[in-house]
Parts: sequence; C-alpha cells; structure tokens
Amino acid sequence: MLAMRVALAYNLKEKDESKPADYFSEFDSEETISAITSALEKRGHEVLGVNVGHADIFSYFRKNPADIVFNIAEGKNGKYRESEVPAVLEFFNIPYTGSNTFSLALALNKALTKKLLRSENIPTPAFQLFFKGNEELSPNLKFPLIVKPNREGSAKGIAISNVVHKKDFLYDKIGQVMNIYKQEVLVEEFIEGREITVGILENGNIKILPILEIDFSTCKHTGEYFYSWRMKEYQGNTELGFLPLMHCPAKLDRETEDLVKRVALRTHQLVGCWDLSRTDIRLSKDNIPYVLEINPLPGLNPKESNFPLMAYAAGMKYDDLIGAILTSASERIGLN
Repeated sequence: MLAMRVALAYNLKEKDESKPADYFSEFDSEETISAITSALEKRGHEVLGVNVGHADIFSYFRKNPADIVFNIAEGKNGKYRESEVPAVLEFFNIPYTGSNTFSLALALNKALTKKLLRSENIPTPAFQLFFKGNEELSPNLKFPLIVKPNREGSAKGIAISNVVHKKDFLYDKIGQVMNIYKQEVLVEEFIEGREITVGILENGNIKILPILEIDFSTCKHTGEYFYSWRMKEYQGNTELGFLPLMHCPAKLDRETEDLVKRVALRTHQLVGCWDLSRTDIRLSKDNIPYVLEINPLPGLNPKESNFPLMAYAAGMKYDDLIGAILTSASERIGLN
C-alpha cells in the first residue's frame, strides 16, 4: 500500500464530575490513540489526529485534507451520533474506515436492530420498548428482565440492579434509566447462559476471528455476573475483583461454534457493516445464540479491548490488525 495522509478521528476520554460516571465510557484512551497512530506510522503513513469532541470537524477537514480517515469516533450527541463523522466525511467526499452512516445509526438503536434480526429469524431476546415508562408490560415477556438505555454502548446504564425479577421493581428501574439517559428504554428477557463475542474482519475476504468467551465465574463474589458497566470499566482490577476469565477460542463444540459464527456473520451482513464489527451474544443453556447487539465501532485498546484479543488469538499482531482495517477500507473504495 502506498503511503497516505491518514486522519485519525476519535473522542478522547475525559474527566468531568458534572457528568454521570459512565458518560465517557465509549470514548478512547490516550493509549489506544497512541497505539493506532504508531501502527499507521510504521507503515509509512502521515497521521493527523483530530478529537471530534472538541474540534469543528467541518472546518478541520476543509483545512486539513486527508487521503482517508481512520474512524473510531463516537460523535458528540444525539440519536445518530456515531454517524456524525462519516456524514461529514461523505459531504467532503473523504473516504473512511468502518461502516457507513446508515449502519452506524442502525446499530446504535438496539430495538430497531433487534426488529431487523427478528425479521430474518436471527435469535435475539424478546423485548419491549418503553417511550413513556408507564406502558403496560407485554404478557409475552418472562422474568427475569434486564433494563437498558436503548441508544448507548459500552454497557452504559447497565448494572446488576438492572436485572429485575418482579414487576414492581421493573417500573422503578425503567424510570431511573429514562431519567438519567433521556431516551427510550429497552426491556428484554435476560438470557441465562454464556457471554460470548464474535469479531469479524474484512481484509480481502471476510474473516471471522476466534470466538471469545467472557467467563464471570471468578467474579461472583463481586455481585456481578455479566458484562455490566462496572465490569467493563474496571475489568482487570484486582482490588475490586473484576477478573473475568477470557477463553479465546471459546470452549465450544464444533457444531455450536459454527452456529455462533453463522449468526454473527449474518448479523454483520444484515446491518451492513464494513471492514469490522463485534457481535455480542448470550449462548443459552440449550445452545441458542441470542444476539444482544452489534458494534460496528468496537474498542481497539491494544491491551483491554475484546476485538484485539480475538485478533491475537488468530495469530495477528496489533499493528497487523490496524493495517488490515486500513487495507480493507482502501481496497473497498479503490485507493490501492
């Protein structure tokens, strides 16, 4: 690949005590930004970094033309925030890595994605969307239920208390989530089973990375037993005890492994993802892979994020992963 001028678009994690504790969870650390920059520079590319949380991106890209943008930005705000940067780039006809505006907006809306999955008979937990908070609960839903903000990622707004077993507690939790996140609330059946995630990388051919299982059996004393916000935010913290076991490849029989991979690939293609995605799945006790959500902008922290861990299990180095994402986008848009 010829050397290019690559703009790295990101949101930098910050500290602001006036915001909820999980407000910046989706944003990237300096470690991630530095690692991606280094990987690109090693391949001879000139890298321009832009923190879209503070920059006027219209002015920036007008004044700083780039051959391509390596996009990991979550955007600023609103229902379609993950589409903001790609929309601006399309306005300026600047190519970028990752999924397009439609796919990013769709994937951020959990309920809409689940409706699409159901239409194609892809397993996903039964659910109901609450807009006012006092709607009558569907009699088809079975407890336990889990309450989530409908348009957030990185397990924002999700704690162990979000899993409810009685109707009386359900409406209190719906009200709490609605009040904090100012959006509709998703209530879905909580699937007892195994937590797994599947990464897909497009680099010439579609590559399904080794399946990762997150095993929380070592964290039971913390009171957390699934990927809550605290579990994600403090994963690896010895003092707090958030030390889940990572099995990659996951310990699945061949038939189940093939089924999980097919479901993840179908989800990737149905949502219209490009270059990469990570699909989060609960594998029920009867081996049904229920899709919880798909993330077209998976975290790329070289030490902590799940997507790189799966790439490492496939024999890739971090620099190879970043190079593969850029190559996939470049080939897709004909830059090579």
